[in-house]
Amino acid sequence: LVQLVESGGGSVQAGGSLRLSCIASGYTYRLMAWFRQAPGKEREGVAAIYTGGGSTYYADSVKGRFTISQDNAKNTLYLQMNSLKPEDTAMYYCAASDRYVGSWFAVWRYNAWGQGTQVTVSS
Repeated sequence: LVQLVESGGGSVQAGGSLRLSCIASGYTYRLMAWFRQAPGKEREGVAAIYTGGGSTYYADSVKGRFTISQDNAKNTLYLQMNSLKPEDTAMYYCAASDRYVGSWFAVWRYNAWGQGTQVTVSS
């Protein structure tokens, strides 16, 4: 059984930091990513990483503030979030893909999802 389990969400003030973790069990995926969804908005890609080569991709809104990384030995994906803003408030999801087509930020490309972890940033 393939599972993605996120942790690390919480409430912080603007300017603060959080680190999200996602443990992937049962399978090694080719591409892993973080998405987020705020109330009333569509799910959007935040950052992604190819697990083999380590190439990373970021949404413009988080470039320079967020860092995606992985620990292959622990099958764990991370998202370090610094300089958080109120507009970063959302449910954050870990996602994994085996597919070879589609942009890294395309929701449909991902065939495994975690349950989500809430991030709330207050001003």
